[in-house]
Amino acid sequence: MASLEPSPSTTTNNNQQDLPLKQIPGTYGLPFIGPIFDRHDYFYNQGKDKFFSTRIQKYNSTIFRTNMPPGPFISSNPRVIALLDAASFPILFNNKKVEKYNVLDGTFMPSTNFTGGYRVCAYLDTTEPSHALIKGFYLNTLLSRKDTFVPLFRTILSDAFNVIEDELASKNGKADFNSVVSDASFNFMFRLFCDNKDPSETILGSQGPKMFDTWLLFQLAPLATLGPPKIFNYLEDLLLRTIPFPACLARSSYKKLYETFSSSAVTLLNEAEKAGLKRSEVCHNIVFTAGFNAYGGLKNQFPILFKWVGLSGLSLHKELANEIRTVVKQEGGVTIQSLEKMSLVKSVVYEAMRIEPAVPYQYAKAREDLIVKSHDASFEIKKGEMIFGYQPFATKDPRVFDDAEVFVPNRFIGEGEKLLKYVLWSNGKEIEEPSIDNKQCPGKNLVVLLCRLFLVEFFLHYDTFGFESKNNAFGAAVTITSLTKASTI
Repeated sequence: MASLEPSPSTTTNNNQQDLPLKQIPGTYGLPFIGPIFDRHDYFYNQGKDKFFSTRIQKYNSTIFRTNMPPGPFISSNPRVIALLDAASFPILFNNKKVEKYNVLDGTFMPSTNFTGGYRVCAYLDTTEPSHALIKGFYLNTLLSRKDTFVPLFRTILSDAFNVIEDELASKNGKADFNSVVSDASFNFMFRLFCDNKDPSETILGSQGPKMFDTWLLFQLAPLATLGPPKIFNYLEDLLLRTIPFPACLARSSYKKLYETFSSSAVTLLNEAEKAGLKRSEVCHNIVFTAGFNAYGGLKNQFPILFKWVGLSGLSLHKELANEIRTVVKQEGGVTIQSLEKMSLVKSVVYEAMRIEPAVPYQYAKAREDLIVKSHDASFEIKKGEMIFGYQPFATKDPRVFDDAEVFVPNRFIGEGEKLLKYVLWSNGKEIEEPSIDNKQCPGKNLVVLLCRLFLVEFFLHYDTFGFESKNNAFGAAVTITSLTKASTI
């Protein structure tokens, strides 16, 4: 079975030692004009996937040169070397060979005025002293609060399901899943960081998620399209990608968020000071992590997961419900230990993260001259060149995964677990762990846990569901049209 062969990306793979060294194909086009043409193809003329697939065919290579948005005038240098296969992609995680200085959002960086004047941890390279200090603090924070994850999120999900049922009972008979899970994601992260305080009882009221949305929008707008009618494409492009949005547009929202976390996350901030961190700096980092990484990630991840489970139909719903209810009954409740025994639940979560990663891009700059290898050839990348990876092409590589474009719920069960090294959503391989020496998401294991817990709680409450979905600027928009309550528990 091709999908269980050893990774072609490992430096010890003997078959790769003899790959021919080739010049990287592709072109950047004329200055200014080339990046704009590529940007229009990417957003409007072709779309993301076709933009990359047509160039793979044109150059007969999964590694090539191109421009990436936003381009002029926001990005001074939009030139990248694109990696679009499972063999070459992992070089982006090799921090000895690549650096991650200010590359979180790609070829541009939003103003530090969005984060109180600080370069927060996500923009720091692993060689910067403060990276280890701040990321170590994050990892210790999550470790010290691990016993609260399950009971806290179960309580929040119970409230969320009540909201969904109330919306379904209303006149239009539909529930906005994205809105509900956005609120749940925000409430969970706020309570986790802020001694279980209810955010609605702070100056944020019920507006915390909307404030984060506003703050995120003005930072990430140059990387998105709202999909307007064709006649408005150029107008949208002009509005979103001519100059960066100034931080003052989000100042009011961010000020309230910062003040609320500053006054509510007292225990966490005290711990940070004891660890040698400046209180104001770590508070800005906490707001960024809670909003950009955690809230921003989870509010997109849950709809993606729910969409793919929904598309798989009643048969999968029955299998999940049976496994979940059987294990919960045998184990006497929902715990981290019982979640580990649900092999189908685990596989479904990993498969959703494989087929549609919530954050599809990774960037890095070559720290030195290096050789990167695709399945078929070797290429030299010069020091300082920007490397870009489009993750969906790496995690749907047909030379690694059988039926790569198909959602296979049991893909990662049994022998399939060997494929987890190709699940890359966390800015690292799923088989690896976040540390102070890498840029892997510090909340990697928490995100996986919450996705599993979501499925468990849902299928303890319900047998199946009806839904509608469509793509939006940053993922999937899901509307629930029906719920069938659990017939057995």
